[in-house]
Amino acid sequence: MSDKELKYYLDKLYKKYHKKFSSKDPVWHLHNFKDKRDIETSGFITSCYSYGRVENINKFISKFLNVTGNKVHEFTCNYSEHKDKKFLKDLNYRFNPQQDLSLLLKILKRIYEKHKSLEDLFMLEHSAGNENILPALKRFTGEFNISVPEKNSFRYLVPLAENGSACKRLNLFLRWMVRNDEIDTGIWNKVDTSALIIPVDVHVFRVSRKLNLVQRNTCDMKFALALTDKLKEFDPADPVKYDFAICHISMEKGIEL
Repeated sequence: MSDKELKYYLDKLYKKYHKKFSSKDPVWHLHNFKDKRDIETSGFITSCYSYGRVENINKFISKFLNVTGNKVHEFTCNYSEHKDKKFLKDLNYRFNPQQDLSLLLKILKRIYEKHKSLEDLFMLEHSAGNENILPALKRFTGEFNISVPEKNSFRYLVPLAENGSACKRLNLFLRWMVRNDEIDTGIWNKVDTSALIIPVDVHVFRVSRKLNLVQRNTCDMKFALALTDKLKEFDPADPVKYDFAICHISMEKGIEL
């Protein structure tokens, strides 16, 4: 498939899947909130747990949001492990026990006490004109891992970008916050869409290699940057818009992975 044909195909899939509620994607939880603070906080927590089967992700996130009374930002900013940990009972998810969720809430509370928003924290290392958000992502993930032991399971929720991880779920969060269409919320307005990095997991890695978008053999940040650069040939201003299309491509006839 030539680049011209591939661009046409990806644009076609984007138009098909960019519509609201076009799938069971966890991003739809964010559309239940009107307050930007709830969107940001629930978006970050949802992205951290967006691994595994989508049905299980949605079940876990729905259970957590119910615990907060759908006031996730307020619950987070007032979280006390001594008083509130009991509400997290049985909120274990695959590799991450409830202790990791408690730690995530404590860290988010500390960050919100120091910064007005996660966007403000992110912008400490990012400015207009930056080629991409990688330097800011390194600072951002470092803030979440202060005093967290290297082998702690929490590091799976928020991996350090400086270690070369593709940081799929963190880039997914940034896509949700920065882009603005029927899928993504666009509540952050200080980061340009052209600076985003496409979220890469094993599925996106395999699809991208199948389509000859990138031929690097390792699913890491270098692969994510190479894929983003390739997609910029199709849309320099908004390369990450193709993420949803690539994620759904295996649903289309004629694509075997």
